[in-house]
Amino acid sequence: MSGKSDERSSKGALFVGIGIFLSRILGLVRERVFAHYLGNSAAADAFKAAIRIPNLLQNLLGEGVLSASFIPTYSALLVQEKEWEARKLAWRVFQSLALIVTIVSALGVLLSPYLVGLIAPGFEGEKRELTILLTRIFFPSTSLLVLSAWCLGISNSHHRFFLPYVAPVIWNLVMILTLLFFGRSQMGNELATSAAWAAVLGSFLQFAIQIPQVLNLLSTLKAVDGDTTLVSSSFQKVLQSLVPVVFGRGVVQISAYADSMIASLLGGGAVSALSYAQTIYLLPVSLFGMSVSAAELPGMSRLTGVQLENENPEEQQTRIYTLLGERLHSGTKQIAFFVIPSAVAFLFLGRELIGAAFQTGQFQSNDTLIVWYLLGALSLGLVPTTFSRLTASTFYALHDTKTPVRCATVRVFVSLVLSLVFALWIPRVLSLPQNLGLVGLGLASACGATVEFLLLRSRLRAKMEIPRGLGRHMQKIAIAALASAAIAILLLHLLSGLVTPGAVMRGIIAAMSFGISYLGMAAFFQLPELEKVKRLVLRVYSPRT
Repeated sequence: MSGKSDERSSKGALFVGIGIFLSRILGLVRERVFAHYLGNSAAADAFKAAIRIPNLLQNLLGEGVLSASFIPTYSALLVQEKEWEARKLAWRVFQSLALIVTIVSALGVLLSPYLVGLIAPGFEGEKRELTILLTRIFFPSTSLLVLSAWCLGISNSHHRFFLPYVAPVIWNLVMILTLLFFGRSQMGNELATSAAWAAVLGSFLQFAIQIPQVLNLLSTLKAVDGDTTLVSSSFQKVLQSLVPVVFGRGVVQISAYADSMIASLLGGGAVSALSYAQTIYLLPVSLFGMSVSAAELPGMSRLTGVQLENENPEEQQTRIYTLLGERLHSGTKQIAFFVIPSAVAFLFLGRELIGAAFQTGQFQSNDTLIVWYLLGALSLGLVPTTFSRLTASTFYALHDTKTPVRCATVRVFVSLVLSLVFALWIPRVLSLPQNLGLVGLGLASACGATVEFLLLRSRLRAKMEIPRGLGRHMQKIAIAALASAAIAILLLHLLSGLVTPGAVMRGIIAAMSFGISYLGMAAFFQLPELEKVKRLVLRVYSPRT
C-alpha cells in the first residue's frame, strides 16, 4: 500500500512540476518581454507595485489557504465515501469565496489611493497616479484568480494535478501577446495600462478553462441526499482552519509589503528589480517545493481520514504519525535533490541566468548586476523556504493550522526587523549605494525563512518521529552542486578567452554545463532520487500496454 501511495504522490508531483514548469517558463518569457519594453522605468515600478496590492486578496484566500483548510476536510470526506457531503461542502465554499472576493474587490477599487500610499510611500506625482489606476484594474483580476484556486483545490483532491497548474500559461500568453502587440505603438504609462487590462482577461480565461473539469468531477459524486449536519460541521471545520491560515497569510503579506515599501525608498528601479529577482527565485520554490507539497497534501490528508476497525486510538495515532513521517522524509529528499543545486546556481551563476532571462532593450547590464546581487542573497533562504512548505503541509493534514501560523509570524518579525537594519540602516552608516539595500532585503528574507523552518521542524519532532539521515544526504547533493558550478564557471572562463558570447548564449552555456555536470555528479554519488526520477519519467511516457 505504501509503495503504491508513494508512486501516486511522485507521479502527482511530476504532473504538478510539469504544469508549473510550463507556466513558469512562460512567466519568464513574459518578464523578458516586459523588461524589454519597460525595463526598470517609472511605469515598470508602478506596474509591479500596483499588482502587489490586490495580490493580498489572492494570497489571503487563494491556493495556499485553500490547501491548508479546504483540501484536508474535502479529501477526508472522499476517503470516507461521503460523496454527497463532499460535493455540498465544495459548493458552499465556492459561494462563500465568491461573495467575499466581490465585496473586497469593490472596497479595493474605492480605497486604492490609500492603499498605494501605504505600499509605495516613495511614489509621487504621475508615478503615484498611474499606480492607483493600475491597482483599480488589477482587483477584479485577482478575484478571478481566487476562484481559480478553488478549482485547483477540487482537482488536487481528486488527483487531477496537471490542468490547474498549467492553467496560468493562458494568463502569461495573454500578457505576452499584449506586450508584443502594443509595445510597438505604446510606451511607458500607456503600455503598462494595456498590460493591466490583459491581466484581467488572462485571469478570466485561467478560471474558465478549469471549470469544465471541476464540474465533471463534482458531477461524478453521488447525488443521493446525505447528512446535512455533517456538511455543516465540515464547513465549520474549514472555517476554523481558515481563520488562523488567513491570519498567518496576512502576517506574511505584511512582510511582503514591507519589502516593497522599503524598496520604494531605495531609488528608482528598486521595486521592479525586486520583482525580477523574485521571478527567478520562485522558479524552484514552485517547481519543486510546491509540486511535492501539493501532491503530498491530499495523500497525507487521506491518511488522517482512514480509520481501521479493531484499532484503538493510540495505535491509530502511532500508525498515522509513522506514515506521515515517512512521507515527509521522502518528500524532503526529493525537494533537496532539485533545490540545493538551484540555490548554488543562483549564487554562483545568477549573473548569467539573469542576463539570459532579462538583458534586452531597456534592461541593461547594470540592471542584471543589481538583480543578481539580490538573487544571491535570496538564494541563501531557498532550501528552508521549500522545506517549510512540505513541513507545513504535514501540519495541515493533521488539521493543525495554528502551528504554521505561529512559525510564520516569527519569521515575518525576524525578516522585518532585519530588513530595516540590513536594507536601510547599514547602507546609510557605511555610505553604500542606495540600491544595494536590496541585498539587505534578500539577506533578511533568508534569515527569516531559516528561522521558520527550524521552528516548524522542532514542533513536528515533538509530535512524531521523523526518519534521520537527511543531513548526510544533503551534504552529497551540496558537494555535487558546488563541483558542477565550478565546472560551469571554468568553462565560461575558457570560452571568454576564445569568443565573446552574448548574454543569452552565456546563460545557455552556464545552465547546460551546470545541469549536465550535476546529473553526472548525482550518478557518481549514486543519489537515489536520480534513478527514481528516471524511472518515473519512463513510466509516465512509456507506451500503454
